[in-house]
Amino acid sequence: MKHWQKLAAVTAAGAMLLAGCGDGGESTATSGSTAAAGDGSKGSVYYLNFKPEADAAWQEMAKKYTEEKGVEVKVVTAASGNYETTLMSEMGKSGAPTLFQVNGPVGLKNWEDYAYNLYDTPVFKQLTSDSYALYVGDKADNDVAAIAYAIESYGIIVNTELLEKSGHTVDEITSFETLKNVADDIQSRKDELGFAAFTSAGMDGSSDWRFKTHLANMPLYFEYKDNGVTDEEEVSGKYLDNYRNIFDLYITNSTTEGKDLASKTMDDSEREFLNGEAVFFQNGSWEYTNLIDGGMTDDQITMIPIYIGAGDEANQGLTTGTENYWVVNKEASADDIQATLDFMEWLVTSDEGTTFMADDLGLTIPFKDAKPSPNIFVQEDVKLTEEGKTPVSWNFTTMPSEEWKNTLGSALTAYAADPTDANWEEVKKAFVDNWKTEKELAQ
Repeated sequence: MKHWQKLAAVTAAGAMLLAGCGDGGESTATSGSTAAAGDGSKGSVYYLNFKPEADAAWQEMAKKYTEEKGVEVKVVTAASGNYETTLMSEMGKSGAPTLFQVNGPVGLKNWEDYAYNLYDTPVFKQLTSDSYALYVGDKADNDVAAIAYAIESYGIIVNTELLEKSGHTVDEITSFETLKNVADDIQSRKDELGFAAFTSAGMDGSSDWRFKTHLANMPLYFEYKDNGVTDEEEVSGKYLDNYRNIFDLYITNSTTEGKDLASKTMDDSEREFLNGEAVFFQNGSWEYTNLIDGGMTDDQITMIPIYIGAGDEANQGLTTGTENYWVVNKEASADDIQATLDFMEWLVTSDEGTTFMADDLGLTIPFKDAKPSPNIFVQEDVKLTEEGKTPVSWNFTTMPSEEWKNTLGSALTAYAADPTDANWEEVKKAFVDNWKTEKELAQ
C-alpha cells in the first residue's frame, strides 16, 4: 500500500497536516493557470503550492512561463492548513502533481516512495550547500529526495513609528526583560497612545501555528542546544516557564482579551498591525509583501528576535531556517519529470526566475545564482548575522506530529482564556508527555 493510502486512512480519524507559515483554515484548494496535459513532447508541470499568500504570484508566473516556453504549467494552491490532505487527495488522482512540498525530514517520511532522486540534477548542483538537501539513507548513497527552495526568518515585527511615538526605540530591546518593560509601558498607556503593544495572538486555525509551532520552537531550541542534539525522542520542557512568560506577554499586552483569542484569525492580527493598532506582531519574512501591499514602507518596519529570557540574548539573532522542500514525483511521466526539472532550474538560475523568487515571493533562496531579496526582514537577518548574532535554528520540523501541535494549541487556547497555573500544567503535559507518545506512534 502506498504511503498516501495509509495516510488517507489515518486522515479519516484525524488528519496529519503539515505546519508552516500560513497554516490553518478551510480544506478547499485554489487552482489557476489550468493548463492542459501538455503537448506530449515537452511534458508539463503541475505544482502543488504550499503558501496561500503566494498564490497570486505563482499563478502569474505560471502563465508567463507557459507563454514564453510553450510548456504548460499548472499551479494549485492548497487552502491554509490543509496541504497534506490536499496532497493526499491529488496524489490519488490521474494527473497528480509533478512537483510538491514537504516540510522537512518528518514530512518526507510520508512521501519517500514518490521522491525522484534529485542528486546530480541541475537544481541540486545549484545549491550553495548540500546541507539544504534531504537525503534518503546514508549520504554516500547519493539519493536526494528533496531540496530546500527558501530560507526564511521569523521574529517580532515592529512598527518603528508607533514605537517611537510611545517614547521607545528598537535599540532599547535587547532581551526579554527589556521587551517586557517596553510592552508593559505601552499597554499601560494604550488609551492615551491609541494603540496596544501586541496584535491579537489569535488561536483560530489560520493563526495558531504562530504559537503552537513557531513560538514553541523557542523552548525546544534552547533544550536541544543544551543537550547538543538536533532531535529528541523525549523532551524535559526545561524552558517551558520561559515559553509561558513570552506567551503571557503576548496575551496580556494585546489588542484583544485572552478569552476572545480562540476565534481571532491571522487576518485579524495582520489588519490590526496595518491599521496601527499595535506595535508588535509575531510573524515572518513571508509577511513582508503583505505589509508593503497594505501601505507600509520599509522605514516603518523592522524585525527583532523573539526573546524568552534564555541563552545569550545579547547575541541572539532571528529564527532562521526552512521547512520548504521541493519533491519531484517520480511516478510522473519522463517528459513531465524533465519539464519539472527544467522549470525548477529556470526558477533558481534565470534573471526572470530569480527576480520572481526574490521580489515577488520575497524569498532568500539557497542557490548560487540567487538575487538578493529586497525584503527588509531578510536584510535584517543578514545584518544581525554579520554583526555576530547567532540565528535561532528551526527545530519545529522535528515536532512528532500534527496531532502533537493541535493538542498543544488547544491547551494554549484554554490557558489564554483562563491563565491559571492549573491550565499551564495542561500546556506542559501537551508539550512533554504528548511528545513522547507521538514520537512512539511515529515509529
